[in-house]
Amino acid sequence: MHDVSAFDQTTTASAGAIIGSPESVAPHRYRLTVAEYHRLHELGVFDEDSRIELIEGDLIAMPPIGSQHAGHLDRIAQPIFRQTTQGIVRVQSPIKLGDHSEPQPDLTILRYREDFYTGAHPTPSDVMLIIEIADSTLHYDRDTKIPLYAKAGIPEVWLLDLTSQQIAVYRRPSADGYRTIQFPAPEERISPVLLPELTLSIADLFLSREPG
Repeated sequence: MHDVSAFDQTTTASAGAIIGSPESVAPHRYRLTVAEYHRLHELGVFDEDSRIELIEGDLIAMPPIGSQHAGHLDRIAQPIFRQTTQGIVRVQSPIKLGDHSEPQPDLTILRYREDFYTGAHPTPSDVMLIIEIADSTLHYDRDTKIPLYAKAGIPEVWLLDLTSQQIAVYRRPSADGYRTIQFPAPEERISPVLLPELTLSIADLFLSREPG
């Protein structure tokens, strides 16, 4: 069993400061930092197979990945891996957005680095494109994660809505959200602003829900 009492001296000190402050009279939300979140992982608080994201200091438990989600991710990842020559493609890997958020986008294209980000997780300045695939998570992806990406300055996000078979392309980030949102037609092809060599057909991104 892990000794949770050894969680972190810094965290304990911070908690003590909070308890001793006048604001502690009323209940309030405690926002985990990325460092505390990683410490919890190191202590084995989370199961290895747990799907948890840290969003604005809150731990968000994600639902299991369904077959539609997994199949569409594989489908879109193939041409991206094949065509991307100026970056690093990652699938469901973390990016650090400030001190309180570390989401795990379905697919991220990063600026090339020789160390392949082994020293630390990527930050917003490293990201060229994020792709999220939404089925049951549509509202969470669209209303929580995408505004967070915009606030962090992520230049472009694609959101694939599997229910409506539609893709939304978010560009021009600001603190208030993305300034432009486009909905390409099925017959169109799209390319990320920072990766013009990567071209994908909208019609080829979606698979039939019929078995076989």
